[in-house]
Amino acid sequence: MKQAFVILILVAVTAGQAGAASPVQQLTLKEAIGRALENNHLVKAAGYRAAAARQGVAIAKSYYYPTLAFEETLAASNAPTQVFMMKLDEARFTQNDFLTSNLNHPATTHDFKTALTVSLPLYRPSIAPLRELAVRESEKQDLGLEAARQETAFQVFSRYLDVQKARAQLGAAGQAIGDARENLRLAAVRRDAGVGLLSDELRARTHLAGVEQHLIAARNDLELAKLRLAAVVGLKNGEEVDIPEQAHAVVLPPPSGDLVAAALEHRSELRQYHAELGKSEAALKLARSAYLPEVGAFASYRMNAKDTPLGADNDAWTAGASLTWQLFDGFRRDRDRDRAVAERSAVAEQLEQSRRDIALQVQETRLRREEMGKRLEVARHALRDAEETVRLLTRRFENSLTTMVEVLDAQSALNQVRSNLAESEAEYALAGGRVYHAAGTFLKEIMK
Repeated sequence: MKQAFVILILVAVTAGQAGAASPVQQLTLKEAIGRALENNHLVKAAGYRAAAARQGVAIAKSYYYPTLAFEETLAASNAPTQVFMMKLDEARFTQNDFLTSNLNHPATTHDFKTALTVSLPLYRPSIAPLRELAVRESEKQDLGLEAARQETAFQVFSRYLDVQKARAQLGAAGQAIGDARENLRLAAVRRDAGVGLLSDELRARTHLAGVEQHLIAARNDLELAKLRLAAVVGLKNGEEVDIPEQAHAVVLPPPSGDLVAAALEHRSELRQYHAELGKSEAALKLARSAYLPEVGAFASYRMNAKDTPLGADNDAWTAGASLTWQLFDGFRRDRDRDRAVAERSAVAEQLEQSRRDIALQVQETRLRREEMGKRLEVARHALRDAEETVRLLTRRFENSLTTMVEVLDAQSALNQVRSNLAESEAEYALAGGRVYHAAGTFLKEIMK
């Protein structure tokens, strides 16, 4: 009775765990990319950096506006000059305060000062370059977000193909298991009929064991591929994903010359370098603005009281304008300007090199795609030849015209050809995606 109770508990717990297990999510390629663009942490991080840079633009614009400050201070002193000014500000100065003893040795006095001050930059040459710097940084971070989206989409595409390839490899391993079992059956039949050798049956059994090991590895490869896809899509731990469709080869892109032009226009890296070049131009303007004067206006209203904060024993106002022009600073401005010029030149050189590298990448991916297309065609022909070879050798083995060793060698070659074909199909599809990825238009093309 006790054992039956324990069994019932175990069954209930197992059923509960099975019911709580997350269902496998079937995601098409477009759905997987869409989920990744929403959930991938690197894309989110790039989005937050872009948002922070946009706030930087707003901060730079705020320098154009006036500033308003409120101040409440309490001061106490027995210093002659301080006491003299406190009493004047409070309008409490009397004739007795002119006595020599009172001037030289005044009693401790305290003062509450309430002030409201406004200042406005009328001409500050550094504001415009600072704003341009912030705008260019915002552009760069927005492009960084786009680059993260492109890279994540391509990574999903690659992981999706990995699952597809692993599944094809598993199917090929399953076919190999079936063929190995058939070879073992033929060897056993021939031995039972007295026309076969025990060594043939042993070789066939050994071959089957090796193929079964490969099948175990293929199953693990498929599970790992699914886990990697789930990770890049941004699923939570424990959530599983599978693919309900095959990702077919990407449609042949236009001629490579058009692709190079598209890459030079759309690649986020190049556009980021252009934004960086704009930043260096703004930095040079900022360095040059240090040679110019600054003009500002200010106004203040204040109240002074002896006994209470926010009191008004006396009040006063002040208004005016100021001009500040730094005439010499130890050649620091010259060095800042020279540094900005050098940094601008460095960015320009990086931009030019990046243009050349991207053009080469486009041409290389195009050639690699053509190469993978030819390799895929060869793999398909090789599969037909290998299958026919195995068929012929199997017939010859049945008629005692060849040995089991030759049959198993041919079978191993067929298994390898099937694996190569699965690899080539996935690589051909991936090579097409690489072409658009190099051109900077992968996300647009794949989501059509």
